[in-house]
Amino acid sequence: MHVDPHSPVARAVSRRTFLVAGATSVYGLDAARLSSAAPVSGSGQKPARSTILVWLGGGASHIDTFDMKPNAPLEFRGPFQPIPTSAPGVEICEHLPLLAKQAHNFSIIRSLGHYRRGTGDHHAGYYYNLTGRAPDISFRQLLNARKPRKTDWPFMGSVVGHQLPPHPYLPQAVSLPHKPGAPQYTRPGQFAAKLGIIHDPVYVYADPDKPLKYTAPALELNGDITPRRLGDRRGLLKTLDSAVRRLDRSQATADWEIQQQRAFSFLGSRATKDAFNIGDEPESVRRRYGDDLNAMSMLMARRLVEAGVPFISVFWRGDKKAAEKLKCASGGGWDTHGNNFICLEKYLLPRFDRPFAALLEDLSERGLLDETLVMVNSEMGRKPKVGDPRSGGAVGQGRDHWTHCQSILLAGGGIRGGQAYGTSDKTAGYPADRPVAPEDVAKTVYHAMGLGNPEATDSQGRQFRILEEGEPLTDLF
Repeated sequence: MHVDPHSPVARAVSRRTFLVAGATSVYGLDAARLSSAAPVSGSGQKPARSTILVWLGGGASHIDTFDMKPNAPLEFRGPFQPIPTSAPGVEICEHLPLLAKQAHNFSIIRSLGHYRRGTGDHHAGYYYNLTGRAPDISFRQLLNARKPRKTDWPFMGSVVGHQLPPHPYLPQAVSLPHKPGAPQYTRPGQFAAKLGIIHDPVYVYADPDKPLKYTAPALELNGDITPRRLGDRRGLLKTLDSAVRRLDRSQATADWEIQQQRAFSFLGSRATKDAFNIGDEPESVRRRYGDDLNAMSMLMARRLVEAGVPFISVFWRGDKKAAEKLKCASGGGWDTHGNNFICLEKYLLPRFDRPFAALLEDLSERGLLDETLVMVNSEMGRKPKVGDPRSGGAVGQGRDHWTHCQSILLAGGGIRGGQAYGTSDKTAGYPADRPVAPEDVAKTVYHAMGLGNPEATDSQGRQFRILEEGEPLTDLF
């Protein structure tokens, strides 16, 4: 019997009988079942130990941040001005002053595009940029109604976790501080999918009003459950499992057993609890990052890198109240259909600038940046010409979705900082030089992590390549 891991039935079963949320499914198969991947270091760099993905959900405007066009007509360039950075010849937006001081530590890719393979909506953008696989026709047919499927291609974080040896007491992949789009519009592409539920990320949640309290239901005891009572429940589950095994010897049952073994092991681990206790950080460090949820999530990412977690995702959680106050028409994220410039200047850019600059500086000072790949990505860019018809046209000062071109950042993990890779045309509408596709970005992540071209085994024991297309951007290293 197979239950869709993201269905209401699966969630209910998980809460009642597994003691922990379905997120525990991240913990991998035993070493014998993992694909072994020899480190790949074509340019001689040492493979990174961890990756941090900072995801600016909604579609961050590239022309207003990292690919400014000061000589374009006003209706394209907008009011923002570029400023010099610590990298000679590289300029970014004036409203990112702290990040400008860290430009020697990161590279900008200015020629990433979906090459007409996307659909212009969020679901397809998430899927393509998170997996490196072009969205199939169902995305065009269903748009944001397209749900995650077990046959989808896997999230790159799940692939990294699948390929590397299991962590002794923490998940292989962690996503925080929320599950994007859930529950109504859960975004495809953020799950292990055809790799199996056991490779899904663990979701660690936090309330925007309590940014120091992170909860990982899969990693903590509930209510009055003591270690002794946990042991009692484990005995009960063993009894129930023996009956289940007699009915079902399938791979799904084997995976479920591995989930249970991992869950009970980690539930009793003090080291697990300590890793997520961000309150242990000195106040001076927390102040350096900022005081909001996204800032603390980036600090949490640094803590998890120190603890040796292979892949950490920080999915930007927007402040809907702030968005409504500024009339962003963005749902609180980077989807700036209306009032694009006010929303960026007064809220989004300063709330990103401070913690991300602090993250890069903090990793560098602790000697962790060289062994940690850091990436800033989003599901799309924004339309170069100002004026989204849905928010009043030019008067509404918004930018619509744009999948033909966007900018992303890469730092650490062997990446040579202080450079811009590729260019866009004079209005940042399309790649002009060294075009890059999402599959190239995913292959670059795998290259940085020393995974080469990863393969996996399906339920019938057949080998398959996780990503057929794309080439790693080795010139960045």
